[in-house]
Amino acid sequence: MKLSNIIAIALIVCSNLISHAQEVKSDAPKGKAIVQVFTNFHAGFGEDNDNIGFELDRSYLGYEYNFGKGLSVKAVMDIGMSSDVDDYHRIVYIKNAMVSWTTGSLTLNGGLISTTQFNFQEKFWGYRYVMKSFQDKYKFGSSADLGLSASYKFTDWISADAIVVNGEGYKKIQINEGLNYGLGVTLTPIKGFQVRVYGGLNQSGVDGMADMVNIAGFAGYKNNRFSVGAEYNYIMNSSYTKDEDQSGYSVFASVNLPKKISLYARYDDIYSRNDWNIAKDEASAILGAEFKLGKYVKLSPNFRMTMPKADGATNQYSAYVNCYFGF
Repeated sequence: MKLSNIIAIALIVCSNLISHAQEVKSDAPKGKAIVQVFTNFHAGFGEDNDNIGFELDRSYLGYEYNFGKGLSVKAVMDIGMSSDVDDYHRIVYIKNAMVSWTTGSLTLNGGLISTTQFNFQEKFWGYRYVMKSFQDKYKFGSSADLGLSASYKFTDWISADAIVVNGEGYKKIQINEGLNYGLGVTLTPIKGFQVRVYGGLNQSGVDGMADMVNIAGFAGYKNNRFSVGAEYNYIMNSSYTKDEDQSGYSVFASVNLPKKISLYARYDDIYSRNDWNIAKDEASAILGAEFKLGKYVKLSPNFRMTMPKADGATNQYSAYVNCYFGF
C-alpha cells in the first residue's frame, strides 16, 4: 500500500473519531493543562556542608483532553537532568503520549504510558515532589514506558492490572528485543486499608544477559487524619546482570494537622545480595512538614539523613526546603 493511501486512511479514521466525539454532548468534552514544577533549596552539614544551593528538580508540562464516552488523550513533557551526561543542562523528554479508554470497570491505556510497577505506592506516599518512592529512587524500574496496560475492578475490594511495555523506560528508544511484562493485584478488605502485590518480568533481549524479575508487596492504611504504609521490593538480576540481586523496604507515615499542615516521616533500607553493590547500599531517613499555601503551591521543609553501609563511610545530613507548584 502506498504511503499516500495510508495517510488518507489515517485522516479519515481520525476525522470520524473527532466527529463522533463532537456528537457526544452529554459527556461534556473538555481539556485541561498540566503544569507541575518541583524545586528546592538544600544545605548539607558536616563533611557535606559544601552541598548547598537552589535546584530545579523537575518540570512537567502537558495537556489532557477528555472526548467523552470514556475516551481521553494525554501528552506530557518531562524537563529534567539526565544521568547520562556530565553537566547540568536540562533535557526535555516526552513522559506521556497516551490514549485511555474506560468502559464500566475496564480501563485500557496505550502509547507512552505510566507504568504500574510503583505508581500505586507513589500516590499513597503522596510527597513525590519531596522524594521519589523507593523503587523510583533506587532505579528498580521506570515510571513510564511505551506499550499497553489494562486494569479491571472486579468488586469494591479487588482489582487487577496488567502491562506490556518495551522495558527500557521513556528516556531511551527501543534497542533490545525483550519486553517487560507486569501483573498486579490490589485488595481493599476494609475502607482505607489497601494491600497490593506486583510481579514483573523484564526480558533482556541480549545474549549473555539475564532477565530481570521484580517482586513487590505493599500494605497501607489512610484516612482523613493520618496515613501509614510499608513496602518490600526485590529485584533479581539488576541491570540484566546475573545474580546481582537487590532488595529493600520503605516505611512511611503522615499526620494531617489543622490549617492545611501535615507532618511526615519515612525510612528506607536497601541492600544487595552478597554485598555486590555495597558502595551504594544504604539506609536513609527523612522527617518533614508540608504547608499548603493556597490551591496550587506546597512548601515542605525537611531534614534528611543517609547512612551508607560501606566500610569507612560516614553518615550524611542535610536540610531541604522543597516547593511544589502545579495544577
